[in-house]
Amino acid sequence: MRKKTTSKTIGLYIILIFVAIIMIYPFIWAITASFKTSAQLYGGNPLELIPRPFTFQNYIDAWTMLPFYRFLLNSAVLSIIVPAVSILLSSMAAYSFARLRFKGRDAVFLMLLAVMMMPGHITLIPNYVLMRMLGWINEYIALIIPPIFGASLVFNIFFMRQYFLGMPKELEESAIIDGCSRLGIWWKIVMPNAGPAIATIAIISFKNEWNTFLWPNVVINDYLKMPIQVGLSYFKSNVSSNWGMLMAGTSLAIIPLIAIFLIFQRYFISGMLTSGLTGK
Repeated sequence: MRKKTTSKTIGLYIILIFVAIIMIYPFIWAITASFKTSAQLYGGNPLELIPRPFTFQNYIDAWTMLPFYRFLLNSAVLSIIVPAVSILLSSMAAYSFARLRFKGRDAVFLMLLAVMMMPGHITLIPNYVLMRMLGWINEYIALIIPPIFGASLVFNIFFMRQYFLGMPKELEESAIIDGCSRLGIWWKIVMPNAGPAIATIAIISFKNEWNTFLWPNVVINDYLKMPIQVGLSYFKSNVSSNWGMLMAGTSLAIIPLIAIFLIFQRYFISGMLTSGLTGK
């Protein structure tokens, strides 16, 4: 019986490894294709992964043909400012919903959760009209304010509320006895102990903001203000016949996401495991 169970486990692992290889192969191919010459891409075996010869020319061309550094800089700034402000606001709201007692608290929280059910495309036209009325079309502020107060803010509030509910109240009660205000408790006690939740939201928010495409494509016309995903689309329209250069640009866009995840991986996993396990 034990041998039969072991055989099933080994078979399951083999199937999972095979599926994983199938899923990761296109990603690996895209990375290796960025180091291939056009002759190998179009004339060689399309399934071959090893570049022959190995060249960095695609990266040099991608970096110099368009202001690629500007696309990366725009996305980097937005991916830092938007998550930072969103974490600040959502943590304050989440602490209020988790610890404070006020009339209509649960009703307001349920209405916030209802916002998460709405597709983001519903608010696209109203937000565009509002940006035009404010004169923010083709301005950086149009890429900052709407994403901060979008549906992702509601998710952040929900996520951090669940994390705060799992934190012991004794520390807060001791601080209240010592005369600390609620704002001081939030800043000096709650936030320093919410590292895993903050790291999780930071990674998710960074990824969402880095990959955003539709909204910037609607409100931004100047390619010097485009974030990386819109810049890649603009880039693709100019080098659609050069797949090596396009893969190089795509690889450059992926590197920051991988780096952020690797840096905060431990906190991310801890936050995902501990958040949402505690009820009201």
